Amino acid sequence: MLRKSVKVAVTGAAGNIGYAMLFRLASGEVFGMNTKISLHLLEITPVLPALEGVVMELNDCAFPLLENIVVTDDPEVAFDGVNWALLVGAKPRGKGMLRGDLIRENGPIFIGQGKAIAAKAADDVRVIVVGNPANTNALIAMNNAKGVPNERFAAMTQLDQNRAYSQLAAKAGVTVNDVSNVTIWGNHSATQYPDFEHAQINGRPLTDVITDLDWLRGAFITTVQKRGAAIIAARGASSAASAANAALDHIKNMEKATPEGQWFSCAVPSDGSYGIDEGLVFSFPIRSDGQGGYSIVQGLQWSDFAKEKVAATLAELRGEKESVADLL
Repeated sequence: MLRKSVKVAVTGAAGNIGYAMLFRLASGEVFGMNTKISLHLLEITPVLPALEGVVMELNDCAFPLLENIVVTDDPEVAFDGVNWALLVGAKPRGKGMLRGDLIRENGPIFIGQGKAIAAKAADDVRVIVVGNPANTNALIAMNNAKGVPNERFAAMTQLDQNRAYSQLAAKAGVTVNDVSNVTIWGNHSATQYPDFEHAQINGRPLTDVITDLDWLRGAFITTVQKRGAAIIAARGASSAASAANAALDHIKNMEKATPEGQWFSCAVPSDGSYGIDEGLVFSFPIRSDGQGGYSIVQGLQWSDFAKEKVAATLAELRGEKESVADLL
């Protein structure tokens, strides 16, 4: 007997990231093989014909757990009754466009989606923002979703964490399964701080295994910070499969209790922990209770090096918030 069903909204569903995640969602990989799934797919009107093609493919897979597919250009229809909202769609950064301009252009999208989530989503809805600039898009949506608890909103930094795990595992000559407790602090941007100082490899302090401190403080951090740009340069398109995978990893991490002594990264509204401005969407080390709740890991000590890096990403996020103050 199937124990439950789940409704999942995906915005920008015909895009590359959406395409890379829909089939895995429908397969049962994310929510388990005893959970029926309904997909609510949102796209802008001109892209609906392409989305219908994606739906044909989903149907042609004959997924046993896929119960229903809703296709729409109306956010209120897309978010009606959903338990998870994956906000993937966002206006991409054009050539020569400043980050501040991108934030302003995406603002109205996330205002509307926040209001629609508040109006129509299920009482237990959880939201993950993937579309960039993710932290501030999440801030805008959260502040326009009146009545939905702020802690239901998050921005994805799981991709940055996965990138960090991969780099550290390769350097240490181990697998990613041997790496734990890397933290991404701050913004999903080139100012983020991938924190290796509290990480472990096979239960040992990472810095006991990787002793090349110059690499850790230099090439490791910049590789993670600039990985998205490197992928665009290499393949002529932005990260899609890896971004989709990270979004699904985020859901899995939130859906299960975090193992004792471990944590993962995502950007959530600050409760004042670590001196971060309350309400700012900032990436922290997170533990999930597996029941829809989470807590920020407390008590990690920052070195002077770490303090400098965190200050830089905090300053960027404060600036982004100030630039959209009228949208909040």
